[in-house]
Amino acid sequence: MVLKGILWLIAAAGLSLSALGQGALRPVPLPDDPLEMVKGPGLEVKTPANRAAVLKLLNRARESYALRSSGQAYDLKVTFTVTSGGQTEFDGAWQMEDVFDPKQGLRWTAKTSAPYAITRIYSNEKLYGEETATHIPLRLQEARAALFDPIPSAKNIARASIRISTTALKGAKLTCVLLSSIAEKKAAGATPWRRWDETEECIDPQSGLLRTHSQVPGRYYSYSYANGPQFAGHLMPRKVTVTEAGQTVTKISVDNLTELPGADPSLFVPTEEMKARGRATAMTGAQKIFRVFDRGASATGGAAHVVCVFGVVTPSGQLVEAHSLQPSDPNSQAALDAAKQMSFSQPSVPGDYPQQHFVFVIEQFVSSP
Repeated sequence: MVLKGILWLIAAAGLSLSALGQGALRPVPLPDDPLEMVKGPGLEVKTPANRAAVLKLLNRARESYALRSSGQAYDLKVTFTVTSGGQTEFDGAWQMEDVFDPKQGLRWTAKTSAPYAITRIYSNEKLYGEETATHIPLRLQEARAALFDPIPSAKNIARASIRISTTALKGAKLTCVLLSSIAEKKAAGATPWRRWDETEECIDPQSGLLRTHSQVPGRYYSYSYANGPQFAGHLMPRKVTVTEAGQTVTKISVDNLTELPGADPSLFVPTEEMKARGRATAMTGAQKIFRVFDRGASATGGAAHVVCVFGVVTPSGQLVEAHSLQPSDPNSQAALDAAKQMSFSQPSVPGDYPQQHFVFVIEQFVSSP
């Protein structure tokens, strides 16, 4: 399971919170990346009619990969290859399979030769599982997020700040939707490009298909639908490529998607060991945290630039597999060290599943001129 949503937090290092509303979060140029689609100003979407049109576009794209909404049983087989260069765990070849039956539940498995293996069973409104590591690897959660829920749910973006921009990718015209829970500060001036807090969804308005997805600048999912498998009115991508800092880190292939006349009931029965483990860890939405390191230069026009640290927060609040999305930046290591010193512990809710989520710590450094 992956639950959708983005939680925004504001933190300050050497800067008061009140100063954040006075232009401290100034426009900062984006990394030079061919998959950064919005390089000019976005048009703010305000009127109810225009917002409804944008939400309709997002809903249409979301429906393409919402396989379980069809109410039909299926077997989905996926392979992916991770080449992170050791920045994250379990590089190498992966296999993943989802078996879904609307009357019985969902069973998914994944494994790699690293070795690592995981099984999840969701049946009778309960989540069971077992795995061979203390947390779900970042690249596995990434693959599932890319295929099943890259676009935030309609509920989570109902009150979002929305901007749009038009562009083109390989000759196809795209509409890019920029989403944020933080309204742009007019006092700081209009941002001439995508803001660092904005999630970017670029959709082909003719086909309704998602072509690129980016939760933060510097990290992108690129979708190819050539010969993509179709099922009950849904079209899945054949290939998804994940890049960070201009380098390909994951290649995902949807190998096979077939209808099942009826899945084997034993697949959805948890073992006694699974029952003894209790509630399995669920993968939830991303958290974004903005920090500002002001070295006394905000009032004197000092240069500002950003380093984003990306990782996974475990149910115990531990930050794991953290790495910089701007590794060549001179403040990259300082940003990584600062993120590792943060506390991510959250009070647990009785009866809730343990939760693991992505985190993006977006750190803005303001230097003296």
